[in-house]
Amino acid sequence: MLHALLAQARLAPSGANLQPGAFVQVRGALRETLSADLVEAWQHGRAEAEDYSYFPQTMPHTLRRRQVAAAQAMYGALGVARDDRAGRDAQFAHNFRFFDAPVALIVTISHEMGSGCYMDLGMTLYGLMLAAQAQGLSTCAIGAMASYPNLIRGHLGLDASSHIVCGIALGYADTDAPVNQTHTTRCALDEYFKVVG
Repeated sequence: MLHALLAQARLAPSGANLQPGAFVQVRGALRETLSADLVEAWQHGRAEAEDYSYFPQTMPHTLRRRQVAAAQAMYGALGVARDDRAGRDAQFAHNFRFFDAPVALIVTISHEMGSGCYMDLGMTLYGLMLAAQAQGLSTCAIGAMASYPNLIRGHLGLDASSHIVCGIALGYADTDAPVNQTHTTRCALDEYFKVVG
């Protein structure tokens, strides 16, 4: 089924039909070792230079408020208090284990691609998510993976030209899990839409 989902995702629009980005499925002992090393690197604060900047270099207050509200919604659903550092860390470590989903993917893009190609890859990722949902599956994009590009490249045998974009967890959602009860708000229409002329 994974092959069919990826084929559906690749039908996403792509400027000049460049179809940027690639997917690497990580399985078995390699997945276990990668996850263990990612958790250890994160727990010991071993930061790496990321291949691209996900967040604004200076986070505007409006965006910071959204970020904090999303964290409050998730940790609130989990019953993890703001001052529960151990609880928050334990939850965050799940990122590096692909949330224990049966399918673990790493998404890459060639360093030669322009920044506009991230838009095309984003449409492919959303295409994958929609295709999975149509089959009764769920996905979670894992931006935290981009924090350890060299570690991931080393485990997967990728060269430096493969930029690490994110991870993807794919499987059947546990609808009873508290984390899946998280609800975040969306901006009001007048915050991102206007009519001119």
